[in-house]
Amino acid sequence: MAKLRMGMIGGGPGSFIGRIHRMAAELDGDIQLVCGAFSSDPEKSKAAGAAMHLDPARVYGSYVEMIESEQRLPANQRMDFVAIVTPNHVHYQPAMLALQGGFDVVVDKPMCFSLDEARSLEQEVERTGRLLAVTYTYSGYPMVKEMRAIIAAGRIGKIRKVYVEYPQGWLATDLETGGNKQADWRTDPKRSGAGGAIGDIGTHAAHLAEYATGLRITAINAMLNTVVPGRRLDDDASMLLRFNNDATGVLTATQVAVGEENNLNIRIYGEKGGLEWHQVEPNSAVLQWPDQPREILRAGWGYLGSAAQSNTRTPPGHPEGYLEAFANIYAAFARALRSRASGDRDFPTVVDGARGMAFIDCVIRSAGSSQKWTEMP
Repeated sequence: MAKLRMGMIGGGPGSFIGRIHRMAAELDGDIQLVCGAFSSDPEKSKAAGAAMHLDPARVYGSYVEMIESEQRLPANQRMDFVAIVTPNHVHYQPAMLALQGGFDVVVDKPMCFSLDEARSLEQEVERTGRLLAVTYTYSGYPMVKEMRAIIAAGRIGKIRKVYVEYPQGWLATDLETGGNKQADWRTDPKRSGAGGAIGDIGTHAAHLAEYATGLRITAINAMLNTVVPGRRLDDDASMLLRFNNDATGVLTATQVAVGEENNLNIRIYGEKGGLEWHQVEPNSAVLQWPDQPREILRAGWGYLGSAAQSNTRTPPGHPEGYLEAFANIYAAFARALRSRASGDRDFPTVVDGARGMAFIDCVIRSAGSSQKWTEMP
């Protein structure tokens, strides 16, 4: 069986996330990068393609040229799907063009620039029948999948309370004025969109809460803050949540917590028990009860459910982390491409991407309103 052929838009010189996508996609040997438009500068795109040892004829100067050129190739040579790893304002147009051209899409989060763009992409996916995945990475961790399975089986009862926090500290100073490329575009409303921290990491936290619990956020009571003087977007957010089963929650997302690295945590409490997971130690999840000792569940063991086991590559005690979780999303996407009728969709889809954009929109409306509780569409 031939490998799936991947094209890439973005991910050239200075890109962090492009390299992550390439490593994750190729980790299991089922996907191969065959072409790309790696920069809006054609010369930089060519240089990036040469460094990756790609066929120069398939290293393009723009994403329009790439999609049109790949369409003209024979079916057994053209790319099967495209990964979009550009800043947020260059997600929608290439994704739409790829879908219309008959290609499936993987796009980095958040899915696009605005809620209107998200709804348009959702409609196009439905119209064309193509697949679109959004890389909400943390849903790819085995122990997050185990938590989801435990909750779905009713082991901790009806969910009552959810706490999810995502503190980082890398934007505690004005890096954007000092030439930091990542800080520059992520704090620019023309490229990032209306959300700063809430778009960059808040959407991760919201998706994790929904994915793990199987619930949906229905309303938000939010406060946004911009801590660093002169910054144009939020860098700190706190909010109360309501879910569709009447559970309540608390979500915080900040990028100005000095000393924090990537400390994403979630605690979920049901009628019968609770669950806890920390991204900095992802191979463990804690299952707690009112009348017996806590259980520490560990990745790689046979007592875990099928979803956790099938998303683990190494024996117990061998840490798996961010790259492997990222690769699990690509692996699930690849399975779906190979068997479209199977219904295997254990990856964040265009619906999750649209919910991410609705989350950003709802938080901003709530933060700016005197009527604090705001319904999430």
